Amino acid sequence: MGKKLDLTKTVYELTQEYPELIEIMAGLGFTEITKKPMLHSVGKIMTIPKGAKMKNISMMDVVTKFMEKGFELVGEMPEVKVDRAESDKHSEPEAKPEDRTEQLKAFLRRLGDGEDLEAVREDFVRAFGEVEASEIMQAEQELLKEGTPLSEVQRLCDVHSALFHGATTEEKIANAEKEVETSLLRKRAQEELKKRDSFPKKDYTDKNARAAAMEEIVGHPLYTFTKENAVLADLLKQFKSTRSEDLIPAIRELSVHYAKKGDLLYPLLKVRYGVSGPSDVMWTVDDEIRDELGSLDQEKTHDAGWNERLDAVLTRAEEMIYKEQNILFPICAVNFSEEEWFGIYHDSKDYAVCFGVQQETWDDAENREKPDAAAPDGEIVMPGGHMTLEQLTALLNTLPIEITFIDAENINRFFNEGPKVFKRPAMAIDREVFSCHPPKIEPMVRQIIDDFRNNRRDEVPVWMEKNGRTFLVKYMAVRDKAGNYLGTVEVVQDMEFAKEHFQGK
Repeated sequence: MGKKLDLTKTVYELTQEYPELIEIMAGLGFTEITKKPMLHSVGKIMTIPKGAKMKNISMMDVVTKFMEKGFELVGEMPEVKVDRAESDKHSEPEAKPEDRTEQLKAFLRRLGDGEDLEAVREDFVRAFGEVEASEIMQAEQELLKEGTPLSEVQRLCDVHSALFHGATTEEKIANAEKEVETSLLRKRAQEELKKRDSFPKKDYTDKNARAAAMEEIVGHPLYTFTKENAVLADLLKQFKSTRSEDLIPAIRELSVHYAKKGDLLYPLLKVRYGVSGPSDVMWTVDDEIRDELGSLDQEKTHDAGWNERLDAVLTRAEEMIYKEQNILFPICAVNFSEEEWFGIYHDSKDYAVCFGVQQETWDDAENREKPDAAAPDGEIVMPGGHMTLEQLTALLNTLPIEITFIDAENINRFFNEGPKVFKRPAMAIDREVFSCHPPKIEPMVRQIIDDFRNNRRDEVPVWMEKNGRTFLVKYMAVRDKAGNYLGTVEVVQDMEFAKEHFQGK
């Protein structure tokens, strides 16, 4: 009996059943199948016909190859794509772009008013036949400008994908939201061609392959994001099969994953590259998923309604995995520079680990030589940014603390300005710190600094009452990134506000 290949099953399911498919499909052009992170994430929601359609691989070639290898194909075959060049000969004259936008806005308004989807779809197909996804985005953006609330346009964005001809959730995403970004990139490429009369440097046609390559670089942000998605996909699959609520805390760690996207990817795409779709749409969905999971976790009654809400939000989380792998990450891959990826990698270290995926070392990012920052005239450049001396001085004087810095040679180097509980005369600058303390205190100061210098301690807090108020005096070791001792900082803070706050509770 021949081996039966069910086309309705996902690529992941089929490769688990027939491991030899990985080599066969790779030879047909499904190159991402050899990458485990892709197979274990996108592969779990992608079928062979849909993958062939996305990669423009002929299903006839696929069927022929599988039959050669002894497989019997079952399941529905995709529709044959009609040659547009021939059909265009008999098409009606195209409406002007502004007229099309107004028509699209009218269809979206009808959906927003709750009109039956199938009725709107029939009129849509009759009026347009087909439409660029970017045209729908343009219509949505104009609705926003006209005062339609973002929440309403966001809801429309989930609904309007049905105007495309996909039937399943994944097809709607692939045929709608993915085409939005694809068509936007295509338009941008065309604009660059007009400006330069040559092909743009960036390859806008193969962004998926570019993203897949980055996902294979150990430690690269897309490598880490993809591994996190693989774990999340597995958690969601486990929940579907077990309904174990013990999995929910682990699933809720997606809030860290979403926070990284929100801080490191969306703003850069929108502000620097003008790609506003992900920040306007995906970011909102991220927040809704996170908030709904938090709300459900707080409820004590887990009845049928609660479970229905849970299933709905977990489905949205599953869809977001697909959107990230097939829309967001490829767009980032084709736009972000290597230096920007280095910055994202280093900034990612500030976030908590989610799904147990530790951030691995990206050698290129760790070993790169940082270019000398070009500081505007009169500005001081620091790793966290740059500012003028006037701004830095004002900032330090604005902080509600008294600051003293003593260098590694025990010399007073800096006091911030302003009234102080512990007086610090300006003439004490450049003097040894021990000379500023009475004999009975000097041994303690020496001991603290010696402990800091020899890594025995990193800080010493001292609480005290002075003039009827509570103060916290904290001595802290100042070290460079390698842990070398650079000096000691003393900060004094009036804590009366905290005492009043907690006493008032």
